[in-house]
Amino acid sequence: MVHGELWTIKELFVTPNEYIYWSVQIVMYPFMTGLVAGAFVLSSLYHVFGIKELKDIARFALVFSFALLFAAPVPIILHLQHPFRGINVMMTPHFTSAIAAFGIVFSAYGAIVASEIWFLYRKHFVEQSLILKGKQDRSLGETLYYLIYTVLTLGSFDVSEEAQHRDEKAIKILAGIGIPVACFLHGYAGFIFGSVKANALWMTPLMPVIFIMSAVVSGIALCMLTYIVTMEIKKFFACRKQSPAYSPECREEIKSVEVNVMRMTSKYLLFFMIFAISLELLDLIFRGYTATKSWDVLRSVIYEKDFTSIFILQYGLGNLIPVIIFLTPGLTIRRAVIGVLFVIFGVFMMRWNVVIGGQAFSLTFAGFMHYRLPIIPHDWETFKEGLFGALAVFIMPFVLFFFFIKIFPIFGLKESH
Repeated sequence: MVHGELWTIKELFVTPNEYIYWSVQIVMYPFMTGLVAGAFVLSSLYHVFGIKELKDIARFALVFSFALLFAAPVPIILHLQHPFRGINVMMTPHFTSAIAAFGIVFSAYGAIVASEIWFLYRKHFVEQSLILKGKQDRSLGETLYYLIYTVLTLGSFDVSEEAQHRDEKAIKILAGIGIPVACFLHGYAGFIFGSVKANALWMTPLMPVIFIMSAVVSGIALCMLTYIVTMEIKKFFACRKQSPAYSPECREEIKSVEVNVMRMTSKYLLFFMIFAISLELLDLIFRGYTATKSWDVLRSVIYEKDFTSIFILQYGLGNLIPVIIFLTPGLTIRRAVIGVLFVIFGVFMMRWNVVIGGQAFSLTFAGFMHYRLPIIPHDWETFKEGLFGALAVFIMPFVLFFFFIKIFPIFGLKESH
């Protein structure tokens, strides 16, 4: 059976060898890389530009970006017919292919994020290593933590003020370098689509910029959502404990911090949202105004076949409603959750409409293809290219994040900057 035949429905005049080859995993690929870039940009707003109001969420976003990083290449690996060949992109990078450039950019970005986290937590590693080293009768868990923290120090135990100042300087430099690298990590995905001359819907020079802006939006939104959930869990456990440290005043302080962080972060989210929406609408208007020879089929796809997914789901639910929510004064936690959920959904639909919608029309310009997402898997192919495969990719960074925060504390870490 031809790859894509399982989920492709043809309509009118379509050539026999045409199918929806790029399925939901190729939708997840730019979506996940966008989350990585957006989370890193959010953390860099504090580390590079010194926006102190974002200090509480900056460290959170950096660790979360590191967790997302491991999930970014998974959709491509799952989509490959020979997934073990995927390592070739990392081991033999070259500059003659946009896809091969991923190996270079991904490796460089991973090194930057790992280095920035190390400088940020180096003092914590040293302190915990020394505390556990001097503790008598360590348990198995404490011994394991001692080994982990000792290895993570990399032999650097200097925590003097001068050493910490050097760490702060290194963090700022790495964050500054990481911003363009993170943008390029996701922008090249838009470059891949925008450079396909044979596809009228994809070929536009604005595609990489649109991808970058929407990536920042989705990354900030998911960080906000995860931060809210984490703080609510923290508040829940605070309510169950009866120690003085978890008094009603402490719980109220947690709520106050949560609300203040969300209101400040939502302002930057709204700024990037307006920028992203403007670029997408500009591209749509430009296509209609120039009206190239492929505009007739594009118009039938945009305004007829994909009208619901583009104008109702993407622009309506994913853009208009969250803009109204965040522009309304007195933002609450509940409204913020609803708003960021719509934002994440809108960015996902943008990726869906680009990837799936771009394959919807036949090269004959006289036929269409519809993608039917496999819901219930009955073999490995329909699992990894279906709903459960996409959900597995999306859940993966949250599982990694749960384990990472055991090593990299996101709350209560004392910083000198």
